[in-house]
Amino acid sequence: MMYWMIGLAGMLGALLRYYIGLFIPSGELYGFPLGTLIVNFIGCFLLSWFTVWSMQRKSIPSWFRMGFATGFIGAFTTFSTFSVEVVKMLDHGLWIMGFFYLFLSLWGGLFLAWIGYKMAMKQGEKNRLEGGYS
Repeated sequence: MMYWMIGLAGMLGALLRYYIGLFIPSGELYGFPLGTLIVNFIGCFLLSWFTVWSMQRKSIPSWFRMGFATGFIGAFTTFSTFSVEVVKMLDHGLWIMGFFYLFLSLWGGLFLAWIGYKMAMKQGEKNRLEGGYS
């Protein structure tokens, strides 16, 4: 069951990533890879939030956790594309844009992962105080 869920969720994540790339093409912003940045920011937040949130709820099966986190988010985000885009920028002499993209991606991703973590922890605390959880 887990393998099927990871595969199916991965397919959906990859397709969503592809369509966002079509909707936000890199060339529209002077070659800046805004689509990749947005996808990776969303993925950083979602993975952090979902991991904490789902671990607080014992009723969520592990196959669903793995399917969403490893399958969907893993296929949706793209570290390899980010890396190639930075290398291409540097190779084309776009040093300022390349380093801006590198630092924005790293610090922005870490910040959004932290926000996701904090939100899930706050939701968990609120739920515990209200007597929830299953």
